[in-house]
Amino acid sequence: MAATAAVPNGGPEDGGRNENDGKAGKANQAGKPDKQVPPPLPEPLNVPVADSHTHLDMLPQLTLGGAPTSTVEEALAKAASVGVTTVIQVGCDLAGSRWAAETAAAHDAVWATVALHPNEAPRIVLGDPDGWSRQGARTPGGDAALDAALEEIDRLAALPQVRGVGETGLDYFRTGPEGKAAQEYSFRRHIDIAKRHGKALVIHDRDAHEDVLRVLEEGAPERVVFHCYSGDAAMAKVCADAGYYMSFAGNVTFKNAQHLRDALVVAPLDLILVETDAPFLTPAPYRGRPNAPYLIPVTLRAMAGVKDIGEDALATAVAANTARVFGY
Repeated sequence: MAATAAVPNGGPEDGGRNENDGKAGKANQAGKPDKQVPPPLPEPLNVPVADSHTHLDMLPQLTLGGAPTSTVEEALAKAASVGVTTVIQVGCDLAGSRWAAETAAAHDAVWATVALHPNEAPRIVLGDPDGWSRQGARTPGGDAALDAALEEIDRLAALPQVRGVGETGLDYFRTGPEGKAAQEYSFRRHIDIAKRHGKALVIHDRDAHEDVLRVLEEGAPERVVFHCYSGDAAMAKVCADAGYYMSFAGNVTFKNAQHLRDALVVAPLDLILVETDAPFLTPAPYRGRPNAPYLIPVTLRAMAGVKDIGEDALATAVAANTARVFGY
């Protein structure tokens, strides 16, 4: 199945606008690589690992000579060639969650999670008449529409190839105060779904650390993953004490992300995962170019340097942790 069947509501991190969309091109006039050209393959890992959070359905469709060059099969083959042998395909709305479940059923190397992204819940309830999310207008559906969508997520979560419920949580960066009630209601419903089906809960937490932790303290599932961990070292200690997993993405390599590196230092080795969140958050030195699961080794090697441990030791721990969370 082609990896370019875009989810109607777009990407989770940038309100639907993927800065990497476009076609592959030649070097620009300054001699620098075109931002649309994928980074080169990194050296393979000695110990295979999983990309714990990716969006294959959002990968840009690169075209050369008018022919599509990006499919799920090709993305998985590139990843496997560098030691990334499993990917967790994450749903963000109904269409994306259905696609995740279908893709996981069709590919042994793919496991799925299903959910309504925190920014999706208020769009369902309140609509999006002004296009505030940059994802297109939508008429309000009210609480009944949100409940109906959550019932479908519940149905999908029961499927054997679906190994997690998420990404869910709270996002105060893009949704204003009027959307908080819908977000928190949806978050609590996802927690219940994860518990009832015995699936991992995958958290999206943006500018909402205190409230996310507050809701989880009321009764978290057995396995909780903070996707694209964004807290500081103090929060990492709180997560560690609660047994929550912390998944680090390419932004741990960014110059302005010292707080993430500080958090990684204190995060216990048995609670660390690695992810791409592709096509977003491409690690340095390729920031701004298309991200994909095959770039996991770049982030993992940077993480090993921060943790001051060997690459193989970190990969071994990450592989075991991901298998424990998602049961693959």
